[in-house]
Amino acid sequence: MTTARDIMHSGAVCIQEGESLEAAARKMKELDVGALPVCGEDDRLHGIVTDRDIVVKCLARGKDPRAVTAGQLEQGKPVTIDAGADADQVLQAMERHRIRRLPVIEEHRLVGMISEADLARHLPEDQVGHFVEVVCAAS
Repeated sequence: MTTARDIMHSGAVCIQEGESLEAAARKMKELDVGALPVCGEDDRLHGIVTDRDIVVKCLARGKDPRAVTAGQLEQGKPVTIDAGADADQVLQAMERHRIRRLPVIEEHRLVGMISEADLARHLPEDQVGHFVEVVCAAS
């Protein structure tokens, strides 16, 4: 059985809630990723910030990315999956919520992230095709 732990990219790097969007953008460039988990002082996942969030919710509105924090873009509780969840549960969660990135949690701590690319590398073509059809085509 393939689990979320098998699929995920481990070592997800958080941006702290109080850090600027400029810092988030620099970290995304450095890590070559399009999204970062946002963690609070409690070192727990509080949200996710994407490169699109920075452009649409900050720059396009004339805000200064040096003055807006990652925590200011958080929107509700992020959808997560347990590291032991099977591949079907991973796909169901991503499809149900129409999300392209899924934080993986173990014992209330972030242990990794699952992206579309991770799905493509670890799952059969028919499962990935269905995911793309449901999530990406609907966007």
